[in-house]
Amino acid sequence: MSVPSPLQPASAVPLPQVALAPPQNTKARLLELVKRHGAQTAQALARELDISVPAARKHLQDLQETGLVVACTEKPGGRGRPQHVYTLSERGESTFPKSYATLCSDVLAHVQRLFGEGAVLQVMDARRAELYGRLSAVVRGDLPERIQTLVRELGEAGYAAEVVQERGAWFLIERNCPALKVARDFGQLCDSELKLYRDLLGVNVVRESRIACGAAECRYRIG
Repeated sequence: MSVPSPLQPASAVPLPQVALAPPQNTKARLLELVKRHGAQTAQALARELDISVPAARKHLQDLQETGLVVACTEKPGGRGRPQHVYTLSERGESTFPKSYATLCSDVLAHVQRLFGEGAVLQVMDARRAELYGRLSAVVRGDLPERIQTLVRELGEAGYAAEVVQERGAWFLIERNCPALKVARDFGQLCDSELKLYRDLLGVNVVRESRIACGAAECRYRIG
């Protein structure tokens, strides 16, 4: 895992020349520059993109409001005045390609080859126990309350989850699988999550479809 470099005033870090970005790509180029060079001032970013400083600040404000960058005030070396510098937020970092799913799948494959399938199951069980310990503190109340809280937690974790009622039954719907490659390579992950939902909700949960098997959604009937 790479360690972010300490924040530095942009004036101390000369930036290489980059091609001018079309107006519609200015925010994307701002994110790329901050990703590549670390903390930057609006003045430095404006200079690199050949736009006005007010325009750069407006784009940065928009990116702040959407949670993609964060600003802090730091004092440059010498007697310079404090200045605002901008860095990527955790959400901003997530907009850049990652290979976490492939890495997890590769690691589990090595674990299975070295120690057998039982070792993979132990890993999944340990993950489920850790998630249960964290989620059981908030997934509380009667069944509808527990379902709604679980859906909210899954949504924040990237599952695009929702709950619907059909024919008098509750259904948990997940329209995205954040770890699709792992789920396809290791069905134990899906089985572990099914057990987790049963434990958290305290009722029987039956999985009716899986994205990892080609369905459009993961669908669970509750109760």
